[in-house]
Amino acid sequence: DVSADARRPRLPSITPVIAGANWSEREIRDLLGVEFDGHPDPRRLVLSDDWPQGVHPLRRDFDYSAKPPARPENAYPFKDNPPGTTVVAMGPYFPVFEEATYFRLYVEGEKVVDVDYRGFYAHRGIEKLGDSPLTYNQISFMAERICGICGFVHNVSFCKLVEHAAGITVPRRADYIRVIMLELERIHSHALWLGVAGHIIGFDTVLMQTWRMREPIMWLCEKITGNRKTYGMNLIGGVRRDIPRSLVPEVRNKIQAMEQEWRAVLDAVKNDTTLRMRLEKVGILTKDQSHEWAAVGPVARAADLDLDARKDHPYCAYDAIDFKVITADSNDVWGRTIVRILETIESFKIVYQSLDALMELPEGDIITEIRDEIPGGRIAISAVEAPRGEDVHFLLTGGDNRPYRWRVRCPTYPNLPTVQVMVKGEQVADVPIILGSIDPCFSCTERMEVCDVNSGKVRVYSQEELFNWTAEPR
Repeated sequence: DVSADARRPRLPSITPVIAGANWSEREIRDLLGVEFDGHPDPRRLVLSDDWPQGVHPLRRDFDYSAKPPARPENAYPFKDNPPGTTVVAMGPYFPVFEEATYFRLYVEGEKVVDVDYRGFYAHRGIEKLGDSPLTYNQISFMAERICGICGFVHNVSFCKLVEHAAGITVPRRADYIRVIMLELERIHSHALWLGVAGHIIGFDTVLMQTWRMREPIMWLCEKITGNRKTYGMNLIGGVRRDIPRSLVPEVRNKIQAMEQEWRAVLDAVKNDTTLRMRLEKVGILTKDQSHEWAAVGPVARAADLDLDARKDHPYCAYDAIDFKVITADSNDVWGRTIVRILETIESFKIVYQSLDALMELPEGDIITEIRDEIPGGRIAISAVEAPRGEDVHFLLTGGDNRPYRWRVRCPTYPNLPTVQVMVKGEQVADVPIILGSIDPCFSCTERMEVCDVNSGKVRVYSQEELFNWTAEPR
């Protein structure tokens, strides 16, 4: 057992043993003020450059509406350049990606020898809102807005937390409806990813075709829920809308049509020698490295790790559904591509089985209401397999029918640190597709870094300084 002084908490770091704990310990240090002795990289992770020292926003004595004074002198210290290397900045706005991110590549010629990362510039404080002014039912809708692609995953994951803490059972029909929506989300997410991957490497035909195939799935989501995205379909205890038997044939027909086209995509990708040459042996992450860094989702499965929350910790109706966990052993971008394409085919099979179940179960039984307040002090953990990997939520219930602590660990969170392993030794031109192969989901950024071409010095400018540069004279 390990204990710590609540006034000045310190714990031994496990990062030297488990590399995947690196970011978690740094985040705990930032947000809760716990120091980890022996951590190899105790720099800030989540807090912005101008956040004051010693202020930890997830502590209970920090009000969610507080705005501490900016301290711009706390600029993030990047790694020193290795001797003989040149810095290549990738971000914060990079043409290939729709979201902001900043990687600092240290290169010799065209070869990447090291990398540094700075993110979390626009941390939205969703967890703080969750344990401050909002109720359980309100948080379920906010959780769906964590991600613009796989928001339903977060909604289900949070609802499973509260259902477990409250000790309620979700109707079986609602379980199958959740499975259908989760798999439709996986299908359109993987189709979107394959199109973006094609665009990154200059193969825009893939982008056009996969996004064309994705559109009927988006239409289907709107038909079922009323919205193309951010469905508002899920509630604690079940779902808001049924999928009536009269709609099942239409859903099945749309899925069957896309499956036929998707299988053609699989054949085209597997038989395209140029595409294979571009992606094979690029962005290597071995099985041991994947395990060491705690990778999840297609990144881990492409390294021959059989990890899938749907099988490992069945939820909703996955315990009654027959499907395969797709793995590969190539450890590269090619393997991650094939894993996503093949597991989309498994998603079609899952939807078919769920539709069959809806035809047998009685209509209308789709929600169990919670009539009593949930007692404080209860702990719940849920894991839902998002398209990008395992999405984990943690809940400690509090008083007044609100959470005391809600923690979200998205799949990109453990996968993003693996990029520093994948890019070392690779060509600069391959870095975008290597990064894209983890299907990253970033926060937006509100700052930029400026390099003085005369002195070579680098600094981060505050929002006020940038405004003063651009404002008209008064």
